[in-house]
Amino acid sequence: MHIEEPLKALNAICPYYTMFPLDFPLRVLQGRARKGDWVVDPFCGRGTTNFAARLLGLSSFGVDSSPVAVALTQAKLADARVSDVVRTAKGILDSMPSRVAVPNGDFWERAYEPAVLRQICWLRKDLLRDCSSDSRLLLRAILLGALHGPRTKLAASHLSNQCPRTFAPKPDYAVRFWRKRRMKPPAVNVVEVVRTRARRYLSQRPAYTPAHVVLGDSRAAKVFESRQFRWAITSPPYYGMRTYIPDQWLRNWFLGGPAHVTYKPPARELDHASADAFADDLRKVWMGIAASAAIDARLVIRFGGIADRDVDPVTLLKSSLSDSGWRLTTAVSAGDANAGRRQATQFVHGGPAPKEEYDFYAVLA
Repeated sequence: MHIEEPLKALNAICPYYTMFPLDFPLRVLQGRARKGDWVVDPFCGRGTTNFAARLLGLSSFGVDSSPVAVALTQAKLADARVSDVVRTAKGILDSMPSRVAVPNGDFWERAYEPAVLRQICWLRKDLLRDCSSDSRLLLRAILLGALHGPRTKLAASHLSNQCPRTFAPKPDYAVRFWRKRRMKPPAVNVVEVVRTRARRYLSQRPAYTPAHVVLGDSRAAKVFESRQFRWAITSPPYYGMRTYIPDQWLRNWFLGGPAHVTYKPPARELDHASADAFADDLRKVWMGIAASAAIDARLVIRFGGIADRDVDPVTLLKSSLSDSGWRLTTAVSAGDANAGRRQATQFVHGGPAPKEEYDFYAVLA
């Protein structure tokens, strides 16, 4: 089944620092999945597996502990026209009062032009109040993608001062960066940014397929409800990688989080205290999926390691599959995790570098 490139555009609605390419789940599912199959991703991230399932006409289920991940996955399963999304944005902004509460501090004053910040805050407030329609789900994801990113010489594509587009800059570093270069935030037309992005991602829309996304803990078997999955395709957090919320703190703020960076691990995060504890938590996830799996189900996992953890990812992942209800059949190298990665260069991320990744294939034991 050949999929036209414009139909894939929605997958890029908002960048995410850790992600696998769309071709990975498509390659697994094409020619093997049958009509009526359900696909699950217990660590859905930015929804790549779920979107691949939609492109192939398959139903899907996603779980993630990050509000940002869930918001992006929901958008990739939504269906609305460009005009619907733009009309929704205009309607919200038309109702904006003259006074709007905004976060205080040097970062916010230097990150956004005052009028733009007021509009962002009003859109945030209204979407927090109601994000039930598909046009609102897509508008929210478009704004998350536009919330920060590099400035361009042509039409504005982001709402912020110069920033990385993939991860949010830390406030102190960003302020020093902007102050040293005397950079001021641009006065951009928020609706036009929304319109441009909506046209980019929604010019062609894949057919709707039934799907469900949950903000939750995939270690709890009940999170998978009563669905029966034939395919599970996922990439769990790598052992020691705990910066998902800090790296996405601005987008997390837009979704109701604090207006500052918080480093406290979320309650639903896997246990990173030791490699054994981490493997035990992964085992709970695999067991929960096995309990909801069809008899001929397949589990496909992309997993790797990071440089500051001296743990073999292959050994760790194999340990997690032991007594999980799944039998490992194949483990192959997927290459260097940095290969082909497009990363913003305006700021140095400074986080742990990923090492080689591997693809693991398993069947029910």
